[in-house]
Amino acid sequence: MSYELTGTLYDKMDTQEISDKFRKREFVMEVKDMVGSNEFVNLIKFQLTQDRCELIDNYNTGDQLKISFNLRGRKWEKGEKVSYFTNLEAWRIDKVVEGGEEHPPPPTHEDPIMPEGMEPDDLPF
Repeated sequence: MSYELTGTLYDKMDTQEISDKFRKREFVMEVKDMVGSNEFVNLIKFQLTQDRCELIDNYNTGDQLKISFNLRGRKWEKGEKVSYFTNLEAWRIDKVVEGGEEHPPPPTHEDPIMPEGMEPDDLPF
């Protein structure tokens, strides 16, 4: 499952070496939602793993970011105890440009060069 979220970088943590084969890094995004006239602030923790841990390096607290992420769930058992974990695994981070990003107009397609004496409405067959 792939999702996107836009918000403000609230905090970023150091990379953790979980084992010699696994490392992760967490960061928190602040997302404000308006419900009627009430504003609700959500602090949402994301996780970067392995070679993606460096994706957050070039961003600072307060930056407006768009996060592309997958929703992952896992079951963990130890003896009789069963736990379930949900992770938001970020895989892409883009900075949001103030005032919205201006996109260039789509390319125009020029009319094909018509052979001399042929009109655009003429069929070649």
